[in-house]
Amino acid sequence: MVLYKLQDFEPNYRDTFEGHDLNGLGVYTQGTDEKVGTVSEVLVDEEGHFRYLVVDLGFWIFGKKVLLPIGRTRVDYNADRVYTIGLTREQAEDLPEFNEREALDYDYEERVRGVYRQPAEYVQPPVDPLLPLEATAPVDTTYQQPVTPTYNRDSYNYEQEPSLFGLNEQDHQTLRLYEERLIASKRRQKTGEVTIGKHVETDTARVAVPIERERVVIERVTPADAGTAVSGREADFREGEVARVEIHEETAEVRKEAFLREEVRVRKVVDQDTVETQETVRREELDINSGNLPVEER
Repeated sequence: MVLYKLQDFEPNYRDTFEGHDLNGLGVYTQGTDEKVGTVSEVLVDEEGHFRYLVVDLGFWIFGKKVLLPIGRTRVDYNADRVYTIGLTREQAEDLPEFNEREALDYDYEERVRGVYRQPAEYVQPPVDPLLPLEATAPVDTTYQQPVTPTYNRDSYNYEQEPSLFGLNEQDHQTLRLYEERLIASKRRQKTGEVTIGKHVETDTARVAVPIERERVVIERVTPADAGTAVSGREADFREGEVARVEIHEETAEVRKEAFLREEVRVRKVVDQDTVETQETVRREELDINSGNLPVEER
């Protein structure tokens, strides 16, 4: 069982209770009207049921806070007071001190409940059947054999002790009218996904490269002094004389280089929209059957 502070469990609890707030109310003993202390916190269970009031016993025991089961209280909103039922100063001294930094486990609550529990019921002592009737001692009406209720930490629930946690009709005569309201919330769900990747495509690119080729041109011309006799010295006949000319040409060489073409940036944007939904809600109305008796509504 886990306990929560009321304001942590329901931050808008004042709207639910029409502006009423137990925090800060004075705590008084019922009957003697002696001030005990002040309510500093309200503790609820996982379902939001009131279980304890945290009471600062500044008027009885300075600096000590204790737990007061809700079934041992009577709230008077008209007087802005909380009355304790059956709490004595001796019990307050025996109660373990409340420290919000420590865990409120089953053992701690059992120590608290043990102080508040009603006295155990008593039964008459047994009679020994082997003794003659006249030998039987008179019944000692002061003899008390307690019958102590036992509780299991694994199965315990607050409904087992209505004297501590029940809101009885005598001390809590409030009729509450409830209504349902639509509480809008949002749930994020996946509608799909977009996959962005890349692949390689091939294409044929063409480039024009100008090149040069060498070729040999043999030109025969008739000199101007053709037919003129020359001396033997000039006429040098050589068999096998060869003239060599190197021929060159250019060839195209192509290589590839990678260049950045463009960037693709991927991001998400949120579009705002408003959707409307409707549901049937219920509301309780008060039915008054007073016969002929006068009734005043305020």
